[in-house]
Amino acid sequence: MIGRKQEINLQLSQILDSALIAFAFWLCHSFRAYNPGGIFGLKEIPEFKEFFWLMAIIVPFTPVVLELNGYYDHPLQKTIWKSLRQMAKAMFVLGVAIGACVVLFKWQAQSRAVLSLLVPVVGCLLLAKEGMVRRYIAVKVERGKWHEDVLFAGGAGEMERLAEQFTTSGDASLRIADQIDLAHRPVNDLVDALHRHSVQRVIFAAGHLHFDKVQEAISACEAEGVEAWLSTDFIETSIARPNIDVHAGRLMLVFRSAPDASWAMVFKNIFDRIGALIILILSSPIWVLAAVGIKLTSPGPIFFKQIRGGKNGRPFTMYKFRTMATDAEARKKELEAENEMSGPVFKVENDPRVFKFGSFLRRRSFDEFPQLINVLLGHMSLVGPRPLPVDEVARIEHSSQRRRLSMKPGLTCLWQISGRNEITDFEEWVQLDLKYIDNWSLWLDLKILFLTIPAVLFRRGAK
Repeated sequence: MIGRKQEINLQLSQILDSALIAFAFWLCHSFRAYNPGGIFGLKEIPEFKEFFWLMAIIVPFTPVVLELNGYYDHPLQKTIWKSLRQMAKAMFVLGVAIGACVVLFKWQAQSRAVLSLLVPVVGCLLLAKEGMVRRYIAVKVERGKWHEDVLFAGGAGEMERLAEQFTTSGDASLRIADQIDLAHRPVNDLVDALHRHSVQRVIFAAGHLHFDKVQEAISACEAEGVEAWLSTDFIETSIARPNIDVHAGRLMLVFRSAPDASWAMVFKNIFDRIGALIILILSSPIWVLAAVGIKLTSPGPIFFKQIRGGKNGRPFTMYKFRTMATDAEARKKELEAENEMSGPVFKVENDPRVFKFGSFLRRRSFDEFPQLINVLLGHMSLVGPRPLPVDEVARIEHSSQRRRLSMKPGLTCLWQISGRNEITDFEEWVQLDLKYIDNWSLWLDLKILFLTIPAVLFRRGAK
C-alpha cells in the first residue's frame, strides 16, 4: 500500500478508530450511569448529552494525535508495547487539551469515573482492532493476495539498488514483475511488459539516463493510463528530504531540511498560543514583582526591547524584562575581550552591566517571561532555537550554522535545558539546535517544556 491507496487506508482506519472511541464513550457512560452493585457510590451523573464537548475533542482528535505519533506506520512490524507507548503519548496530549478547556473556558468534566474507564476501554478496543488488521494483512500476504505487481524501469545499477531498498524495508505490498533496462532496450519493450504483466504502476530508477529517454517512457505510461513514479535518487542529499508540490500549475520537486507544513505544525502553532496565554495568566504575579523591582532598583524602562533574528533570519522585536543598565548596549564594546563564547555570540559571566535585581531575575529566568508576548504575536514558539540579535546573526560564517534559523525561535530549547552557561562553543550550541530540528515532533516539544521546569526551578545554567 503506497501513495494514494495508503492514504485512503489510513483515513478508513482513522474513521473506524473514531467510531470505536465514540462507542467506548457511550459504553463507559452507560456502565457508570447503571452503576452495578453501587461500586461508584450513590452520586448520579448527568445525561450523555452533557459529555458532548468531551466527545468533540476525544473522538475526532485521538486518531489525529495517534497518527502524529506514528501509530499507523508499519502495522506488521509493530509490537504491542510500542502501540501502548504511542497511545500513552496521545492520551497525555489529549489530557493537556482537556485540562486547558477546563481552565480557560470553565467547561466541566462531568464524571472522572467515565474518563477513567474510557482510557483502558479505548486502549483495549484499539489494540483488538489493530491485532485483527495485522492478522488480516498477514493472512493476505501468506496467500499472495496482498502484493501489487509493478515494473521497474531505468538503468540497471539504479534498479538493482532500488530493488534492494524495497527488500530491506520489509514492504510486502509490492512485487517486482519485471525490470526494463532503458539504457539498452527500447521504450517499446516497456510497453510490451505493461501489456504482459497488466501492471498499474511503473517505478523509474533513472539517475544516469538521458531525460529525453525518461520523458519518452513516462509519455508511454501516460498513454497507457499507467502510473509513473520517478525515484529522486539522481539528486543526492545528506539532510534534505524530497517532496512533491505544485506551484503555478507546475510540478515541483522540493527538498526540505526542516519540518514542512503539516497538521503537526498547525497543532504546534495552536498549542504555542494557548500555552503562552495560560503561562502568562499563571505568571502574572511574577510580572508585577519584576515591574516593581526594576522600577525600585534601576532607573529606566521595565522592558528591554531588541531586534532579533526570527525564522529564516527575519527581524522582529523581542521583549524581556530589563536586567541591565540603560547604557548596556553602548558599553558592550568595552567587554568584547571578556567574551566567553566562541563564534558570533556575545556572553560574559558576571556581566557588570547587570544590576542586582536584574541578576535575581536572570538566575530565575524570570526576565524571559515577556517573550510570551512574542509567542502570542507569532514571532516565536514555546520551543525552538533561541533567537540571536541581528548583528550576531549577520556574523554567522557557516551556512550549516544558519540552518538553525529554519524554524521559528523559541523560549526554550535543548540548549536551554542542557546547562546553557556551561556551553561556550557556538558550534556545540548549533548542533543541539540542529538535533532538535532534525528530530522535531510534538512529543519532543512537550518533553523539552517539562524538562525546562526543573531547569528553571533549580537554576541550571542560568546566571
